[in-house]
Amino acid sequence: MARIDLDHIRHSYLANPSRDEDYALKEVHHTFEDGGAYALLGPSGCGKTTLLNIISGLLHASEGRLLFDGEDVSGYSTEARNIAQVFQFPVVYDTMTVYDNLAFPLRNRGVPEAQVDSKVRETLEMIDLAAWSNRKAQGLTADQKQKISLGRGLVRSDVNAILFDEPLTVIDPHMKWVLRSQLKLLHKRFGHTMVYVTHDQTEALTFADAVVVMYEGEIVQIGTPGELFERPKHTFVGYFIGSPGMNVVPVSIAGREAKFGDQTIELPGVPQTPMGGAIELGIRPEFVRIGREGMPATIDKVEDIGRQKIVRAVVNGQRIAAVVPEGGDIPSEAHVSFDPDGINIYAGSWRVEMER
Repeated sequence: MARIDLDHIRHSYLANPSRDEDYALKEVHHTFEDGGAYALLGPSGCGKTTLLNIISGLLHASEGRLLFDGEDVSGYSTEARNIAQVFQFPVVYDTMTVYDNLAFPLRNRGVPEAQVDSKVRETLEMIDLAAWSNRKAQGLTADQKQKISLGRGLVRSDVNAILFDEPLTVIDPHMKWVLRSQLKLLHKRFGHTMVYVTHDQTEALTFADAVVVMYEGEIVQIGTPGELFERPKHTFVGYFIGSPGMNVVPVSIAGREAKFGDQTIELPGVPQTPMGGAIELGIRPEFVRIGREGMPATIDKVEDIGRQKIVRAVVNGQRIAAVVPEGGDIPSEAHVSFDPDGINIYAGSWRVEMER
C-alpha cells in the first residue's frame, strides 16, 4: 500500500494548451492517505477517469508530479508503479479457466503455488464464482466476466493501490450491493489504498471513507458522506449529492438576514468573508417545511415515494423541492419556511462560513 501525493497535477489532451479550458484536469493538489478508501465522484467528462489513469500510469500528466510514499513515480510505467486496475468493461483471458484467470497475476510474479491456490480460492468465494472455477471464461455472462476482473484486481496483496474505473456498470443491481459490501470488508481486512471512480452517488457514498467530488476538471470538495450532505462547499456538490438535490435560490444579504424576493429569511449566523459573485442560499429539501406559515407557495406536483413525499413548489418565482414525511400534512394553501440549521450561503458558487 502507498500514500499517493498529487502534486499540482494538470493534464491536457492538446499538444500546446494555453488556456484553462484546454485542460481536462485544471489542477489537482491532494493526498490519498495510505490505506484510505476514496471515491472519485462526478458527471461524465469531469476528469475523474483522467485522474485515475494518471495515478495508474496509463497517462502521464502534462504538468505536476505524482509521488508514492514520497518517491516521484511520474515517469514510471504502470507495472513499475505496482498498481492493480479494474476497468469499466471486463478484461479476461477467454481461453483460461476462471481459476487460472485469477492465478495468472500471482504466477507471473513467482508466488509459490500453495499461496496462489489459497489466495485464488479465497477470492473466488468472495466474488461468488467458486462453483465456476474450472469453467473457461469464454461463454460466461458479462457480469460474471466483470467479477473475474474484480477478482484479478483483488487477488494480489502486494500492490501499492487498487484502482477501480466504474467496475460495476455491467453488474446487476443486487450484485452491485453485494460486491460493494465485499469491497468494504476487504478494505477493512487488508487496508489496501483504494480509489474508485463512479458517477453514481450511491456507489460512492456506500463504498468510500472519503468522497472526492469533481466538477469541470477540478476537485470541488473532499469529505465524508455527512459533510457532503450537510455542508456542500460548492453549489455543484449540493446539486449532485442527494435526491432531490439541494435547492439554490438568489438572495441578498444584510447582516443576519437574507432577502429572497419580497421575503426575509433569518440566517443561522452572519457571513464572515467578503462575498464576490452571485449570492445564493442553498437548503436541502429535508430542511424545507411545508405548512400554513412562511412564504406563500404554489405546489406543482407531489411525488409519493413510500415513506415520504417530495413536494415540488414555486416560491417567489423559484422552483423549490421539499421532503414531507409519510402522513405529513400538505395544506391546499401551502406556505414554505426554511429550517435555519439547514441553510448555507454561497458567493460565486462557493460556500461562505457564518459566525453563529
